[in-house]
Amino acid sequence: MRGLNVKGRRARSRSRNGRNGRSTATRAAQRVLGVLAAAGVCLATAPPALASDGSSEGRPAPGHTDFGLAASGECVFGGGVIKSTPWSLQRVLLDQLWAQATGKGVTVAVIDTGVDSHNRQLTDAMAPGSKSWVDGSGTQDLEGHGTRVAGIIAARPMQGTGFEGIAPDAKILSLRYTGGANKQGNSGTMASAIRDAVAKHADVINISSDTANKKDDATLRSAVTAAVNAGALIVAAAGNDGADGKSADTYPASYDGVLAVAASDRNDERAYFSQSGDFVDVAAPGVDMVSTVPKGGQCTADGTSFAAPYVAGVAALLKEKHPTWKAAQIATRIEQTAQRPGRGPNRFTGWGVVDPVAALSDTSTPATSPTPDPPVRAGTGGVVPMAVTMGESEAEKERRTAIYVLGTGLALVLVVAGSGVAVRDWRSRRTGRAGR
Repeated sequence: MRGLNVKGRRARSRSRNGRNGRSTATRAAQRVLGVLAAAGVCLATAPPALASDGSSEGRPAPGHTDFGLAASGECVFGGGVIKSTPWSLQRVLLDQLWAQATGKGVTVAVIDTGVDSHNRQLTDAMAPGSKSWVDGSGTQDLEGHGTRVAGIIAARPMQGTGFEGIAPDAKILSLRYTGGANKQGNSGTMASAIRDAVAKHADVINISSDTANKKDDATLRSAVTAAVNAGALIVAAAGNDGADGKSADTYPASYDGVLAVAASDRNDERAYFSQSGDFVDVAAPGVDMVSTVPKGGQCTADGTSFAAPYVAGVAALLKEKHPTWKAAQIATRIEQTAQRPGRGPNRFTGWGVVDPVAALSDTSTPATSPTPDPPVRAGTGGVVPMAVTMGESEAEKERRTAIYVLGTGLALVLVVAGSGVAVRDWRSRRTGRAGR
């Protein structure tokens, strides 16, 4: 199988840069801790905080990559909107981006829990042909997952909020494969939804779910293969079981031809929960993601579920600007222009964090697979541009961590040493008085 062969076509030379996994800062801190431990100094560490699900109306179906509301209060369907512009949009020069494309004329199929068309930011975004393989209609969403996904792709602008979709003129085809009140979907219903999306000529297919227990499924694999061969661009979430840093394949993200999306944070690094693996193609914002919810209003959530539609939105923009490009070319342009710490891909963020403006601004015609950045030889006068980040560099982070840990350790050593001197002097004075 070829066509959009995102994983089968790439030269997967792993980056030795551990920026998005076990960072150099962590290793530096561990070395310092080891020295302090040898000196008898003990330092306490706190466990990382976990994302929580604060949704008040339903939970994602088994296999969904939704982390729910990001510890910022209860999500109320039909509630208010968030006035400020979310950070995931602040990182993009939107005027420059939308001057090139807005997604007009492009249809993105959202294979999910349904998309609630009653949210005012989505009412005009819905394409005809929605369908459900569980009870209810394709424009009903009991859990809120699909409505969030759709909003990140194509929510219309609305007065009173800074949030809108990355492709605000694209159309959403809601294909509800799961999320019923009395029936939940499975790999079979997902496969049926994929086939329906292809039959209805969707330009991009977003799947923010994975199979239970990360299992390969022959029926699902067959549907993906047929969609890829038909020229569809499938964008899928990588999964949220990556807190342990171990690699693991997830499906359908791991299938050849699928553009697999990991979640990144505000520092353009892998979100701690994002699944790692050689199948990861690219990363996108997936932390504190503002989006639409059923009955109106907005909530925030974490997860690769919400990184995937960010990339699907960029794909929709590219499809409008370059309607003759094949799916493989669109995927390549997204990967090749992504911001990455090394010359090539790694198992944490793939080819890097998506850069929407760079993807739309490049006027060259892409190949059907990405290639590592060329090395710069000494003496050629070439300059290697520094990767753009929204936080500290790795060197700065390493120095800061080492200084904090060493400083704390030295302070404790001085306290202990000072106490010993004080006790010795006190004993000396006491002995002197006793001998008089």
